[in-house]
Amino acid sequence: MKQYLSAAALAALTLGAPAVQAGEAEAKKWIDTEFQPSSLNPKQQLMEMQWFIGAAQKLQARGIKEVHVVSETIATHEYEAKTLARAFEEITGIKVKHDLIQEGDVVEKLQASMQSGKSIYDGWVSDSDLIGTHYRYGAVMPLSDYMDGAGREFTNPWLDLTDFIGTRFTRAPDGKLYQLPDQQFANLYWFRADLFARADLKEKFKAKYGYELGVPLNWSAYEDIAEFFTNDVKQIDGKPIYGHMDYGKKDPSLGWRFTDAWLSMAGTADKGLPNGSPIDEWGIRVAMDRCTPVGASVERGGATNSPAAVYALTKYIDWMKKYAPREATGMTFGEAGPVPAQGQIAQQVFWYTAFTADMTKPGLPVVNADGTPKWRMAPSPHGAYWKPGMQNGYQDVGAWTFLKQHHPDRTAAAWLYAQFVTSKTVSLKKSIKGVTFIRESDIRHDYFTQNAAKYGGLIEFYRSPARVAWTPTGTNVPDYPKLAQLWWKNIATAVSGEVTPQAAMDTLADEMDQVMARLERAGMANCPPKLNPRHDAVHRLVTYAAPWKKLANEKPAGETIGYDQLLQAWKAGRAR
Repeated sequence: MKQYLSAAALAALTLGAPAVQAGEAEAKKWIDTEFQPSSLNPKQQLMEMQWFIGAAQKLQARGIKEVHVVSETIATHEYEAKTLARAFEEITGIKVKHDLIQEGDVVEKLQASMQSGKSIYDGWVSDSDLIGTHYRYGAVMPLSDYMDGAGREFTNPWLDLTDFIGTRFTRAPDGKLYQLPDQQFANLYWFRADLFARADLKEKFKAKYGYELGVPLNWSAYEDIAEFFTNDVKQIDGKPIYGHMDYGKKDPSLGWRFTDAWLSMAGTADKGLPNGSPIDEWGIRVAMDRCTPVGASVERGGATNSPAAVYALTKYIDWMKKYAPREATGMTFGEAGPVPAQGQIAQQVFWYTAFTADMTKPGLPVVNADGTPKWRMAPSPHGAYWKPGMQNGYQDVGAWTFLKQHHPDRTAAAWLYAQFVTSKTVSLKKSIKGVTFIRESDIRHDYFTQNAAKYGGLIEFYRSPARVAWTPTGTNVPDYPKLAQLWWKNIATAVSGEVTPQAAMDTLADEMDQVMARLERAGMANCPPKLNPRHDAVHRLVTYAAPWKKLANEKPAGETIGYDQLLQAWKAGRAR
């Protein structure tokens, strides 16, 4: 695929180009009133908008007046649907209907469209977690091919793919780009820095545990801190304080809690980035070709029901029941997300940075009078089975996705809108609104240098090369929709106490193998599963790779680090 020009390069080539009249006044208005600040200067912004106007005129001449797209409901997409869609219509003349629905519904509708061969929408913002699915079924259009072929005349010369920080997560095993990143966020450790800095609490913690109260490096320290705040401190400002927050309702979002790298943070997978190789963060093993899934259960060489995975589930249940508010077990992802902002949570092991915008609003109990947060974010601590070189945590990349069997002009219009909402003209302002970075130029912009203190460590994290250790679901997963639904249903049985963690993970691993066996029989366009024969688990567990043997001690000594020391590590390019 050819590399598209950077903004600076294109500007040098196109100075003095004739202006496009229709829509130019509207573009100038939006540039002056909404699209500031930007990594481009106003003249460059106008030139980019002139290109969009010209490309849209070609589609309007073909009868395209409207485009229909969909994404999940988060702050970034709300800004797109309510503001950028209107800007796109006023500037280009093409109306956008941008639907906002729950993430699970996006996956369900996309799956139905892929199976039927008829796309409900012209464009989709689909998590890159589905990259293995998109590649194997062959229903999703490779953007690499499109940009160099049928879509070349509608591909923005200012796109600058090298500026996107998430494209390595949207490439399939064939090396092609299948999705264009639109928003990106990580899950990190969240804690009340103001409480952790209190001299009286630091003194009491060290007296009890023998080490400093600080950012936990391992799950042992996290557990000690959770115990300390919940059962020793008990109250802050007359209100209960809890050392942990989570959610446990039997709901599709319960599965995300685990497929979004909970097992890998425990140390279930193999070493290697982005997702462990050959066993990934779901416990799925692929063959030596790094593409063919061969099993999830330990009996087939996978790790979904391995000792490390059972340890991960056990800790999840124990912490939620011992250290989180009682109502947490009945909450979903969406219900639990805002709880730390209410001021009664001391730390959360795994918190989505997509909530940053909502956690910095004036007047919240966790925000200082000057607008700076009382909290900070840091790398999540790792479990007893984790080893250096493994994935550190999860990073979501919501990315524009298009199906092959769709009206070409409607696809082109949706592609135009996708490039508009990710363009350099608007992406910095979108990053400020939603705090879900997609471009290096935005992360490095002076705006975030000057306002870094408002984001609780997020800017330092994204500016560090260490961020590459946080990755989405990888290509080992052959059918995300079919396999993901198995997780929440089985995890829920362990949360409720119906079965033990071991029994829940055994059932989950077996059901995953059954689904992959059906996929193997049905066939897939690319790289279908081919299951290994079953062998006794005793012969599969080893000490040098996943699936890892059970440790004699699953609670080593707790370790913490000072937050300032951690920031220095980030600046040096280390995860911690």
